[in-house]
Amino acid sequence: MSKSFDELIAVMVRLRAPGGCPWDAEQTYRSLSQYLLEEAYETFDAIHEADATGNTEHLQEELGDLLLQVVFHATIGDERGDFTIEDVAKGITEKLILRHPHVFGNANFARAEDVLDNWDQLKADERKASGKSEKVLESILDEVPVHFPALLEGLKLTKKAAKVGFDWESCDQIFDKLREESNELQAAIANGDKENISEEIGDLLFVVQNLARHLDVEPESALKRTNRKFRSRFKYIEEELKRHGKSPGESSLAEMDLLWNRSKEAVLADGGE
Repeated sequence: MSKSFDELIAVMVRLRAPGGCPWDAEQTYRSLSQYLLEEAYETFDAIHEADATGNTEHLQEELGDLLLQVVFHATIGDERGDFTIEDVAKGITEKLILRHPHVFGNANFARAEDVLDNWDQLKADERKASGKSEKVLESILDEVPVHFPALLEGLKLTKKAAKVGFDWESCDQIFDKLREESNELQAAIANGDKENISEEIGDLLFVVQNLARHLDVEPESALKRTNRKFRSRFKYIEEELKRHGKSPGESSLAEMDLLWNRSKEAVLADGGE
């Protein structure tokens, strides 16, 4: 381990030790789980920020926060006698070597898809060899964690189903399904059935996610990009209104629509989206 990494571990141990930090000392795997998720999302945002701006300073900071979560959990594991940070590092190193036989062995794969297929096969073989296969899965979909964010869960579920042939053959078929689900949503709205409306919106989102998968577009990233675009354009509206002594709440929809269109023109003029 490097000096900086060893120091990080030592700091975490000190925080958890008697006379250290009461809050850090009382944390458990479960109590930290939400923080781990939050840090992962903040890192995700920082990646997209770095991609958009070229500035990686925020990304470096967020990766540090994410690393802290790994070290925190490993420190708890060490205290309990479950595992150490060395065990964590050794485990992932061995996994990487084993699952890359085309790099560390004699296998030869020409396409990235072949690498992924072999990865899944090796993963299944490892499970059998370790005895984990004793837990019989009732469905191939049981391999997808139910606590994944909805978009990611949907993407993983449909990828699993597609691997065994349960999938649309073309994007045209998905567009047909989109029209079908849109019509069903409109009917639910007309009937005023809140529960059915919610269900139909879910069905519509699920089909859109499938379209993204077929087009090799990561839906979470695509939606994040659109969210950033909306933030930027709405901020433009706020700033322009403020220059004239107004706020969005004091303006008409027509005024804001006009500024919205101007914001798109301004971004395009700057070479943006």
